[in-house]
Amino acid sequence: MAEPGLEVPDQRHAEWMSVQIDTIEHMFEHGAMSPAAATIAGDSPRADTVLELQQRIRSMQATTLDSRLIATHPAIAPLLPGGGLKQGAAYSVEHSATLLMALLAGPSQAGAWCGVVGVPEFGVEAAQGFGIDLERLVLVPHPGEEWLTVTAAIADVLGVVVTRPPKRASDSAVSRLTARLRQRGTTLLVLGSWPQSEAMLSLSESEWSGIGAGHGHLAARQVTVTVTSRVSGRPRSARLWLPDTDQKVRAVAPAASPLRIAG
Repeated sequence: MAEPGLEVPDQRHAEWMSVQIDTIEHMFEHGAMSPAAATIAGDSPRADTVLELQQRIRSMQATTLDSRLIATHPAIAPLLPGGGLKQGAAYSVEHSATLLMALLAGPSQAGAWCGVVGVPEFGVEAAQGFGIDLERLVLVPHPGEEWLTVTAAIADVLGVVVTRPPKRASDSAVSRLTARLRQRGTTLLVLGSWPQSEAMLSLSESEWSGIGAGHGHLAARQVTVTVTSRVSGRPRSARLWLPDTDQKVRAVAPAASPLRIAG
C-alpha cells in the first residue's frame, strides 16, 4: 500500500525511470547512450530530459578535468594528455634536466611551490634562467636511503615535486605515494621510469648549433620531445628549441618541423 501523499507510478512511468537509470550509468561508463536506451527514450515524451542530463554530465566532467590541470610550458602542453600536467599524477622524464626545468617553469611562474629531491646537480642559476622562482623552490640534494620518505613528506606541502629514485621502489611504496599525491593534489615528476606514470617524456634527435669550423660556442639546441601516454593511442612528438639562442624554450617553426604523431 502506498504511503499517504505518494503516487504509485504506472507501468509506463516505471519503465521510463528504469531506462533513465540505465542510460545515465551507460553515459558514465561509455560517454554515450546505449542504442536500446536511446530507442526507448526517443519514444518517451521526456527524451529531451535525457539529452539534457547527458549534456550536464559531460559539462561537469569537463569542468572537473580542467580544474585538475596545472600550467606547464606552452611549447610542451600540446603533447600532454589534456594539454597540461594533472594534479595528483606522476610523470616520467627520461634523464633530461633541461626538459625537467622547462616543465617546472610553468607551475612555478603560476605561483606553485616546487621541490627537487635527490638531484644534486640541479643548478639554481640555470633554473632561474628558465623562469623558475627560486623563492618558491625547495632543494633536498642528498636524501640518501630515505629518498622516498622525503619525497612523500614534501609532497604533503608542495605543489610539484621532482625526484630521482636511486633504486626501484616496492609496489606497496609506489601505491602509498600515489594515494598521497591524489589526496594532496601534488604533481610528481620522476627522472627515470616510474610505475603508474601518466606519461613518459623523452628526448631524441638532439642537434646543437653555434659551433663553426672547430671554434665557437654552443648557442642553441633543437630536440624532438616525445610524450608517450597511457591514456592515448600513440605517442605525440614535436620539434623544440631547448633552448634557443636567447635561452628560451619554444617550438621550431611549423614550416620546418610540424607537430606530428610518432610512429
